[in-house]
Amino acid sequence: MKGPVTGAEMEHNSEAGGQSEAPGGLSPNYNNSLGRPSLYDTYYLRTYQNYLSGDRLPSENHFRNIGSVADHQLRPTLEQIREGDFIKKDAGDAEADADQTELKGKVIKFGWIEGVYMRCLLNIWGVMLFLRLTWVVGEAGIVEALAIICAANIVTVITTISMSAVATNGQIKGGGIYYMISRSLGPEFGASIGLLFTVSNSVAVAMYVVGFCSSFSDMLREYAGEDAMIVDGGVNDARIIGSVAMVLILALAIVGMDWVTRVQLLLLFLLIASQVDFVVGCFMGPQDDTEKAQGFEGLSFDLLKENAWNDYRPFEGIDYNFFSVFGVFFPAVTGIVAGANLSGDLKDPAEAIPKGTLLAILTTFCTYIVYPIMIAAAAKRYASGDIRELNVTDPNGEMSMDGSNDTLYPVYNCTGRIDDCDYGTQISSQVMGLLSAWAPLIYAGCFAATLSSAIASLVGAPRVLQALAKDKLYPYIHFFAKGYGANQDPFRGYVIVFIVAECCVLIGQLNPIANLSSEVFLAAYALINLSCFHASLLKSPGWRPVFKYYNAWVSLLGAIICMVVMFLCDAIIGTVVLVITLLLYLFVSYRKLDVNWGSTTQAQTYVTALGFMQRLNQVRDHVKNYRPQVLVLSGMPGDRPPLVDFANALTKNLSLLICGHVVKGPITPRAKSAIQNQANAWLQRHKVRAFYSVIEDQSYEHGAVALMQLAGLGNLKPNMTLMGYKNDWRTCPRDEVQQYFSCVNEALDNYLAVAILRVKNGLDFSAEMGEDPTSPLHKSNTSTSLKGDGANGSDEGSDEPNDRSATSGDATPRVTTVDGKKKNGEELYVSRTGEPLPAQVVENLTQFRSKQKGFIDVWWLYDDGGLTLLLPYILTSRSQWADCKLRVFALANKRGELDTEKRSMAALLSKFRIDYSDVIVIDDVTKKAEQSTRDTFNEMIAPFKKDDESDIPDEISVTDSELLANKDKTNRHLRLHELVQQHSKDSSLVVMTLPMTRKGTVHAPLYMAWLEMMTKDMPPFLMIRGNQTSVLTFYS
Repeated sequence: MKGPVTGAEMEHNSEAGGQSEAPGGLSPNYNNSLGRPSLYDTYYLRTYQNYLSGDRLPSENHFRNIGSVADHQLRPTLEQIREGDFIKKDAGDAEADADQTELKGKVIKFGWIEGVYMRCLLNIWGVMLFLRLTWVVGEAGIVEALAIICAANIVTVITTISMSAVATNGQIKGGGIYYMISRSLGPEFGASIGLLFTVSNSVAVAMYVVGFCSSFSDMLREYAGEDAMIVDGGVNDARIIGSVAMVLILALAIVGMDWVTRVQLLLLFLLIASQVDFVVGCFMGPQDDTEKAQGFEGLSFDLLKENAWNDYRPFEGIDYNFFSVFGVFFPAVTGIVAGANLSGDLKDPAEAIPKGTLLAILTTFCTYIVYPIMIAAAAKRYASGDIRELNVTDPNGEMSMDGSNDTLYPVYNCTGRIDDCDYGTQISSQVMGLLSAWAPLIYAGCFAATLSSAIASLVGAPRVLQALAKDKLYPYIHFFAKGYGANQDPFRGYVIVFIVAECCVLIGQLNPIANLSSEVFLAAYALINLSCFHASLLKSPGWRPVFKYYNAWVSLLGAIICMVVMFLCDAIIGTVVLVITLLLYLFVSYRKLDVNWGSTTQAQTYVTALGFMQRLNQVRDHVKNYRPQVLVLSGMPGDRPPLVDFANALTKNLSLLICGHVVKGPITPRAKSAIQNQANAWLQRHKVRAFYSVIEDQSYEHGAVALMQLAGLGNLKPNMTLMGYKNDWRTCPRDEVQQYFSCVNEALDNYLAVAILRVKNGLDFSAEMGEDPTSPLHKSNTSTSLKGDGANGSDEGSDEPNDRSATSGDATPRVTTVDGKKKNGEELYVSRTGEPLPAQVVENLTQFRSKQKGFIDVWWLYDDGGLTLLLPYILTSRSQWADCKLRVFALANKRGELDTEKRSMAALLSKFRIDYSDVIVIDDVTKKAEQSTRDTFNEMIAPFKKDDESDIPDEISVTDSELLANKDKTNRHLRLHELVQQHSKDSSLVVMTLPMTRKGTVHAPLYMAWLEMMTKDMPPFLMIRGNQTSVLTFYS
């Protein structure tokens, strides 16, 4: 292999008078005397990529599925380019290399002729061409018959155009219409139609084989005599012949697609020969009186005019009209996906499917237009078949002259004697053989039509099943995903389809389900048209089909027509198919599969959400529509499950919930993405409908403020901040206390309500629980980029300064029960050593998921707009809190007005339509607190007291002047501590109005001491402060 040509070599060649070989195969006259590197010189190409900037030139491999590899190197990430840290090989490369292992054997890929065009011809020129086309002409007449054929082909042309657009919008793999529908409309629709398609085609194999057996038996009786039989000349003969045919078809499929194509090519020649035989016979005309007596007159314009209009009459006990005849004929043109079903075996599906299918439709359409005209011009609707009646002209009948005493009528006059007429286009199914030059060739064509359709179904159905199994959309079918050989042939699928079809052949009664295949095809056609319409309507940037000759509204019309035709063909089977499709859709939706195929349903979700967001942005706020939209500063949700569960109880899928997380940076985008994925997985696993927002900042305070200001979009933004109480405020660094206090003030400054939740054993369980073993952070020790970029170091930052970013839980999306276990009994919460957590810890973790009983005490101390009262009411509407009753505590303005204040509060609650069990008015809140209470408070703030000589800033200390200025407030809060201990010690939840101070009058330690005194040694305690805007009204 020749290496790159160096400049010295080129100069030497030039001096020697020879012609230098240009690098990369350029012309010999190539002149590189200026010393410029050729774009085709791989040496300079590698130099440019690896050393100059780290960028790589555009390559097809870079745009394949995630994890693809080009030249053993991944496309560099943004941080790798900017930081110069490149990875030449890692675990992802090994997986990609394994995927690209060359398969042994000869890979067979087909072009558009043998792969699509030929297969579509074989399926569209089906048994209907030989057995039902003449009947359609006899019933509908040539005018309406041509209208039926044109209408049916319009449906298939529209569907093919839509399919061509979908098929050319990127590369498609094996699975045919299942692959196209699932990647366009999503796994729910794809899985539904894929499974139905597999089952119906398995049954269709048997249906075609039984049709072959029936034709074979008819031929035996016609040419070998009525006594010709194998066993009984009936069902058992069909079972024997059908079983032999099934085994031969299975063997052909197992041998390989190459032999399948050869056999189908032979069958196609038989089909074409039989049609030529028919055309020649029409022009030759009847060869004897027997053919004339059976209704064959030869091509005649007068007969064409006679057969121009319809003559609908009952057939096999069923009354027919235009639409019912259309329903009978339509299955004849449903073979347009025969090539698409083998998409994985095509060289270029995007080119082969549109070209081959459209040309096949054009070819067959021409024959389906010409043949009915020839039939109408050559064959009578009714004929008795009695040669003696050829010369009878009296419509009232003449006596036979042969001594049989039979009454003879004109041979084509069957009025009143339908039982005596067994021939003609409206009665006999063998008219094609009658009109042909050599009838046995028509039988051969019928055999070719049935067997080719059976082969196509047996080969196509397992490939759809294989693609469905690979995607793991249904449980227990992954066994059929394995392929064998270079072409990944689905041998296991062949076997299961053979078994189903053979069972149906042995049963022999296929009439009730004979239309199932056609109905499933129509449902698939409707979804293909819907896929094209949906993608075009959404105008997604990823919708860029190479095939441009489509229209969204035409595709929608095609989808509607397909649905109508489903019910015209068979209303009962059509309804069954729709119901089964819906049930399968719901089943796949219920499983919540983790697939991401970029379907139009995903795009529709985005467009719909964007539209509603824009509409919501135009809606003015009203007090009756107020909902708490909560920003909960939870850090990683798995660190504080009780806090997230409580916030979820407030919103409960009916309002906005955002879990905010402040991480001390810097962290790489990849590590940040890993954190987001881990948090979102935890929320999904625990059935919490919330958004997760992570922000990177060196300061907890600044990060929290950024979340308050930036979280949400338009009117869908938080109006309330929920925080966990800082239990370690007395022992942590003082600047952390100041940051926590500042967050409360910043929330109020940003016009947000503030809520602080405190529970007895704390909210942070990151120290007790281990990391999620499936989380990206847990696996970071095997990833160089994560390990070196500080993903593990994100533990240094958190929402509250003393927290870590560890998470817990498992990777399986199970429903959590109140005992902290999955439904299958496995532990959902585990310790860092992987052992189950103690029962008490699990109880604390899940305390807000369990059923609550008792009282919710509402201490509505100040008018904050009513939020202190509204939140407890919302909680009582949730199932966990439904058994709790509200007790409302209020303060009296004057000691002698207790009854008046109580009646006023009760009346106000009644106007607000809020149920309560009791109203209690407190009149002695201004009473001096007990000495023991004051001693406890003084002991609490003693470490924060500032001496005159101390240089500690006032913001993180307590001065004597501050205590003196807030003496009355301090006493009120200490007194509230005593009252709460007296009245609400045994409640399930205590809700109290959060004290709010003027700026600069109270510093962080004193404020935290107030909160500590009011909430210590209590059941779950929520302190809430509205933004002084009404959230309750008694007006309608």
